Amino acid sequence: MTPASHPFDDDHLREECAVFGIYGHPDAAAHTALGLHALQHRGQEAAGIVAFDGRQFNAHRGVGLVGEIFANSSVIERLKGNAAVGHSRYSTTGEPLLRNVQPLFAEFEFGGIAVAHNGNLTNARTLRHDLIRHGSIFQSTTDTEVLNHLIATGHGGTLERVRAALRQIEGAYSLILLTKEGLIGVRDQLGVRPLQLGQLDGSWILASESCAFDIIGAEFVRDIEPGELVLIDDDGVHSYRHGLKAKPRFCIFEYIYFARPDSQVEGKSVYAVRKNIGAELARESHVEADVVIPVPDSGVPAALGYAQQSAIPFELGIIRNHYVGRTFIEPSDEIRHLGVKLKHNANASFIAGKRVVLVDDSIVRGTTSKKIVEMVRNAGATEVHMRVSSPPTTHSCFYGVDTPEREKLLAAQLEIEQIRDAIGADSLAYLSLEGLYQAVGEDGRNLGAPQYCDACFSGEYPIALTDQLGGNDGVQLSLLAELGR
Repeated sequence: MTPASHPFDDDHLREECAVFGIYGHPDAAAHTALGLHALQHRGQEAAGIVAFDGRQFNAHRGVGLVGEIFANSSVIERLKGNAAVGHSRYSTTGEPLLRNVQPLFAEFEFGGIAVAHNGNLTNARTLRHDLIRHGSIFQSTTDTEVLNHLIATGHGGTLERVRAALRQIEGAYSLILLTKEGLIGVRDQLGVRPLQLGQLDGSWILASESCAFDIIGAEFVRDIEPGELVLIDDDGVHSYRHGLKAKPRFCIFEYIYFARPDSQVEGKSVYAVRKNIGAELARESHVEADVVIPVPDSGVPAALGYAQQSAIPFELGIIRNHYVGRTFIEPSDEIRHLGVKLKHNANASFIAGKRVVLVDDSIVRGTTSKKIVEMVRNAGATEVHMRVSSPPTTHSCFYGVDTPEREKLLAAQLEIEQIRDAIGADSLAYLSLEGLYQAVGEDGRNLGAPQYCDACFSGEYPIALTDQLGGNDGVQLSLLAELGR
């Protein structure tokens, strides 16, 4: 990801990707576009849709937002068929080029397959090297294309080839594959990335989050289970297991930031969990103050929970400009100096003369936090107390989240008091990892077998980092221990 892609908001982990698939609906492509629109928060760099009309696959992809790429009705009309798969992305592997935009499509001897992938394959580079050495020719730089080549070199029918390919890949992934036989959905064995099943007028839908069902009036049915493969065809939904059974390790950052607040994820309301997180944060790090102010938009639910638990008034003391796009203006040095003011503005009448608690979901590099604290002080705050609704982000993610290298993560380099001084706050407190587990509904973090993937906080990576081995100090690999339980 180039710095210019996010000139005004470089202090959050980047959303991953969104996947959406539908089978058995005459308006499959239109519903896919609407579903991707609801999932836009998960990836704002590029999007694509591939539809199948019973004879041929029809595709359209582009760089930009879903609403821009599929704004023209003639585009949707060309995507004929009653089955479709769609994808929107940020790049975690592969450059932000059109050739990397998914769904990736390939023709095989048994027919075409379109693949949409959320996550990251941690042995993709190793597999790619071996495949190239044996004659494979790659058209993209994304890790997802490895799956196509593994399918191509397999044996048997489509489903057998897919299952054989899955046995060779490592990593965190939710996949939707569109074939002439039907729609295939897959979650990795630990269920790190989300994937859900829905239904609309007799058609079946796969999507990253339930908010994608809501926008088209579909009914949420269930989460796809970790390690489950579903095949959707004219006879309905067929479920299979792939690989060894393991204890689930769903990404806990979905509850903190990634998922939309109105989604239900893994049986929990994201909005309710975020309010719980804010309440737990208030219990752990209460401070005497006059007003609780969220850093919009992601900090709002946690700030509400903090305010209710602490009995301190909640106010929208910072207003976000929702119309500053990623490519609004070329980020020259002078424009960069304006920084956060292009995206946020202080609501000074609710700040002046007050002791302020600022609530944000995370601090990654610290650049935006410093500017926000400075903005609130300039608006007349007498004290500024920063509260973060997650533990310190100390490690990079290798499972499908676009994070900086570890040396660029502020909490990996500085102690909390040093971070407080760096961002200019009067006090700084993070939610503890134990408190985070309490907030999401666990009695605590089981040190022998954590219930979630929390590697960005703990450094405990539950899936082998084959491509990274030898290059990551402090990495703890626990997959074998998990599989042994």
